[in-house]
Amino acid sequence: MKTVAIKRALLSVSDKEGLAELGRALAARGVELVSTGGTAKALRAQGLEVRDISELTDFPEMMDGRVKTLHPKVHGALLAVRDDPEHQAALKAHNICPIDLVVVNLYPFAETLAKGAGRDETIENIDIGGPSMLRSSAKNHAYVTVVTDPADYDALLAELEEHDGAVSPEFRKSQAAKTFAATAAYDAMIAGWFAFADQGERLPSSLLTGGRKADELRYGENPHQHAALYIPAAVSARGVAQATQVQGKALSYNNLNDADAALELVGEFAGGPPTVVIVKHANPCGVASADSLIDAYRAALECDSVSAFGGIVAVNRPLDGQTAEAITEIFTEVVAAPDADDAAKAVFAKKKNLRLLITGDLPDAARPGLMMKSITGGMLVQSRDNGRIGEADLTTVTKRAPSKQELADCLFAWTVAKHTKSNAIVYVKDGATAGIGAGQMNRRDSARIAAVKAREAAETYGWSEPRTSGSAVASDAFFPFADGLLAAVEAGATAVIQPGGSIRDDEVIAAADEAGLAMVFTGMRHFRH
Repeated sequence: MKTVAIKRALLSVSDKEGLAELGRALAARGVELVSTGGTAKALRAQGLEVRDISELTDFPEMMDGRVKTLHPKVHGALLAVRDDPEHQAALKAHNICPIDLVVVNLYPFAETLAKGAGRDETIENIDIGGPSMLRSSAKNHAYVTVVTDPADYDALLAELEEHDGAVSPEFRKSQAAKTFAATAAYDAMIAGWFAFADQGERLPSSLLTGGRKADELRYGENPHQHAALYIPAAVSARGVAQATQVQGKALSYNNLNDADAALELVGEFAGGPPTVVIVKHANPCGVASADSLIDAYRAALECDSVSAFGGIVAVNRPLDGQTAEAITEIFTEVVAAPDADDAAKAVFAKKKNLRLLITGDLPDAARPGLMMKSITGGMLVQSRDNGRIGEADLTTVTKRAPSKQELADCLFAWTVAKHTKSNAIVYVKDGATAGIGAGQMNRRDSARIAAVKAREAAETYGWSEPRTSGSAVASDAFFPFADGLLAAVEAGATAVIQPGGSIRDDEVIAAADEAGLAMVFTGMRHFRH
């Protein structure tokens, strides 16, 4: 391939950003401008001479603009192989003028979905002619330059300047690749809307995903791995990827993963009392609710101050200066909050490496969605774990029913366990985690590890006994044997919340009764791998 001079350009864009400047620059180089509808009107408003597409095709736009570029004189002009004698003869025989540059972006389907448009408006914003022109141009990039992103207009003009009105093959190839990615993502978004929103499918026969690269990260979980952050064309919920980073160095793969885990958990407490979540390696190491954020932070930190070092903090309400001061007393990687006052920002400004993320709304814990995990040769897909349990969903299975405070602590512990890697055991007392055991191969060890952490906390802070004494304990799945329950008894727990459903439930219930525990079943499991 070689450089190709730009003599004729077809411009048809929904996003008019940068259009005027591009049109003027092309016209100044003597490029003939061909355009459609609103794009032609916008260019003429700049005093530019524009040829209507209907002049090129000898056929009028019709059906409210649905049919205007789907014509052999357009696609012949885009697909002709310029050095093929037969193609040249066909161009001449049918009076088709070659088009050298196509600048097209598509109907705003994502924006239409975002504003909650009805079905008819949504369908009307499915672009047909645009993707067709883009694909024709991209396929024939040996001769045609295609640009679909306004952010690339300056690069196009730089190419024209460098090559005296022509475009290099390298630029055409890169833009063709970008164009096919853009049309694929666009089609995937439309297919997703039809499958999920229109047809109400949970797991469609074909699952298409598309996203744009928002950021190339320094590396993945480890330095030898490559990584990037991608954002889907149609975002169903705002999260870490949409947060505003107020300060601090660039977020890493692990920072984003951990901050997401923290934000998802604190979202469970949206609208509740001041709540703080501390996460390390995607597992909570301290969670607490209190009358103020500062009290909640201190209680969360006391659960496991060792693991909190270098952790992620998320809160469920705007951050204040006093809490920010407390957070900076130990090394913290990231703080995520719906907002932060000026005093908090001033405190964090003294810690140049600490990242402060302003999230706005917290993610809705009950929202639908899909979770995906790649496996060798395939992809596992499941619905989000958006299951939630209230008092009315619980069944008391022991002789003693839980007290009001035990019940509140059970539900708190259950919520935290939902976001803790299996096997998960979580002790809670008075709205604060007392010990968390995560990711063990058996439930008994998770219970023991959580108890050890609670004893270490008592030693660190000079308490007379660990906070597991008189606590409620949650298990993300049923106790298959009584040993895990007995480990919780040894730690001082007085109430238990678990799914139930083991063939040995009777044995476990009997052990609970013998120990004087109150135990409730949820009937719901929260495995997390």
